[in-house]
Amino acid sequence: MHIRGISRDLLDLLLSIGKEQHPHEFAGVLREEEGVIRELNLLPGTTSNEHSARLFLDMMPLDTHIAGSAHSHPNGVMIPSDADLSFFPRVGGRFHCIVGFPYEAGDWRFFSADGTPVDLEVVE
Repeated sequence: MHIRGISRDLLDLLLSIGKEQHPHEFAGVLREEEGVIRELNLLPGTTSNEHSARLFLDMMPLDTHIAGSAHSHPNGVMIPSDADLSFFPRVGGRFHCIVGFPYEAGDWRFFSADGTPVDLEVVE
């Protein structure tokens, strides 16, 4: 699957959820449709606190359209932590989004599973 971008609506939703959950983290699974990341799946059993969010991976959908993950960093540091680098490959997909405080328009980044920054177009 070739992914060319993320929808503006989904990106706005991720930033809004980050702001709403602050100072706790949130985490979810990203899904693509026709080459655009358009959906966020919040898995049952997910827990979060001020330092982490944990997905219950047994609740992952069996889906060939999983694009990666999204989660927040309430501290505003939008660089994958060691825990993130362990988490990304377990979720699967090639695109992992971090949104950070203060959750404004530019407070997001995408990374590959190994932590390399990835540029994605925002699709209206």
